[in-house]
Amino acid sequence: MKYQFLNIDHVQLAAPKDSEEQARHFYSDILGMEEIPKPDMLIGRGGVWFQCGIHQVHIGIQEDFQPAKKAHPAFEVKHVLELGEHLNKHGLEVKEDDALEGVRRFFVNDPFGNRLEFLERN
Repeated sequence: MKYQFLNIDHVQLAAPKDSEEQARHFYSDILGMEEIPKPDMLIGRGGVWFQCGIHQVHIGIQEDFQPAKKAHPAFEVKHVLELGEHLNKHGLEVKEDDALEGVRRFFVNDPFGNRLEFLERN
């Protein structure tokens, strides 16, 4: 093969129309991801983008929105237990899972019902 996969540039999650402020509150204010500007030619489509380590999380507006209840991104986090406590303090349901040996992880739904995984390897 002459092609080679290098990395994942971004993950896109869908959200309902006019939900950008909810996305900003959750992804930036609660999770602490930095909002980054969308390219001018894409602003008219709605949505909002965030930086997550070396990757980006794009929240895209979808007219016939349905949350991703099984498919999900997994975010590797330093001090994941502290993040879980932080999310609990914000009234979010943290669903712990110990199915993977050597991994602390939990799941949370974003304000739109999309499943998110947060993990830390021991």
